[in-house]
Amino acid sequence: MKRSFFSRNVLSSLLLGLILAAGAGCKKNHNNNPPTSNTISEEDSLKYYIYHYMLVTFDDGAMAYYHDSLPLYLWYHQVPTSTINPFDDTKYPKGEDLLNAIISYPINPQTGKAIDRYSFLDRQGAVSGLIQGGITGDMGFQPAYAYDNNNQLHLVVLYVYKNSSAGQQGVQRGWEITAINGNTNISDQNLVVNALYNSQSAQFTFKKRDGSSVTLTIQATQYQVNPVLFDTVYTLSNGKKVGYFVFNQFIDIYDSNNNPTETKNELDAVFQKFKDSAVSSIVIDERYNGGGAVSTAEYIDNTLAPASANGKIMYTYVYNDRLTAHASDLQLPININFQNTGSFNLEHVFFIVSRNTVSASELTINNLKPYMDVQLVGDTTYGKPVGFFGWPIEYDSAGTQKHVADLYSVNFQTKNATGYGDYFTGMVPNKLEYDYIGYNWGDPNDPNLQDVFNYLTTGNYRTTSAARLASQPQQYRVIQGSLPLKRFEGMVNYRAAGMFKPYLR
Repeated sequence: MKRSFFSRNVLSSLLLGLILAAGAGCKKNHNNNPPTSNTISEEDSLKYYIYHYMLVTFDDGAMAYYHDSLPLYLWYHQVPTSTINPFDDTKYPKGEDLLNAIISYPINPQTGKAIDRYSFLDRQGAVSGLIQGGITGDMGFQPAYAYDNNNQLHLVVLYVYKNSSAGQQGVQRGWEITAINGNTNISDQNLVVNALYNSQSAQFTFKKRDGSSVTLTIQATQYQVNPVLFDTVYTLSNGKKVGYFVFNQFIDIYDSNNNPTETKNELDAVFQKFKDSAVSSIVIDERYNGGGAVSTAEYIDNTLAPASANGKIMYTYVYNDRLTAHASDLQLPININFQNTGSFNLEHVFFIVSRNTVSASELTINNLKPYMDVQLVGDTTYGKPVGFFGWPIEYDSAGTQKHVADLYSVNFQTKNATGYGDYFTGMVPNKLEYDYIGYNWGDPNDPNLQDVFNYLTTGNYRTTSAARLASQPQQYRVIQGSLPLKRFEGMVNYRAAGMFKPYLR
């Protein structure tokens, strides 16, 4: 793909001409006066590219050829560009400030509120490293605050990655954190956040489900993420076989060299296990899945969909009007069809979801709904039917090519075969259920699994929660949003960005 790389001096001399040309192409008035070559900073350059790529064009040569602006941002037409000067350091001292100003303008007509709560800037390139390579760096576990049946506050582990420092030391979902670095005031959110996200090492005291305690020193390390946290096959009282697995991140199934990733290997092993067991239904637990690569969503859907879906539309891409007009020439994907379906002949597919089920997770669900019985158990999902290309911003700085940031601005919306894709406020479950984290993954007493089993044996979901409310106090009920989840939230199509073909040869 063609990128624009300018030295600092060249950039400063071109900025005014480019902005004025962009104004003519967009038929909008721009009064932005760029800084001189003596005052331009790298941050000013970053802000310029954010503005230019999102609201003007992804490539100046392509815009000249098509005689049309080619902005990447899905909602560019709602942004009053004449009021935005990307070089106004008072309003926008950092690139993030400019980005947040831009995304504040598009409004969701259904709610009357700002629609873009998704776009962001990744200065470290951590997202591409995670989604494309499966590599991340942290302590490897995520806690959340929860109430017990007596409404007492607890800090409990949501999930753990087995290859991380926490996973290697045996930390499990449902363990309660009773002290951090010897401090038992776990209600102090700053204490928790600083230990988890701002420290290279911290000491945690855990209370296990059997009541015993252990104190572990956990390090922030680089490790390979294993997104399949658990899998098993259940045999119900009526003899039905049910496959269950926990999927926590849509890491790409192929790396940048087109080699199968560990994620693909794990998914293949799980699906083969389910085939060998002749399961009639599959349960995918996506409670904390923030999304990731659309290619992985497609892979899962192709595996689960019935043979009758083969060759039919899985989902479609919706771009802004300028990209849509030139989508064919730019080789942008429009319709994605099912391929090689029929691996299973499933009666139902269940998804266990929550407010932390985001984007590619929701895409996987939405794609299947027109073709098979899809049931949701849990809480309403996050609501993100839009995604990113993952656009790198690079330029020459003092003679050295430099990667400055990856721009994740909303570039497309997805819709399923029936044309539905407006779940901006989330997908409502068929059976509302609390997220109780006192149970480890796969525990058949987990109320979410109990709901699924009841449906498969009686044809109905449970109508009362009296039994679980009267049960043991370790049924910690998650307080949604009580702690930030440090993870990528969205869906990204790096392949599409690589397929752009500007008219520069």
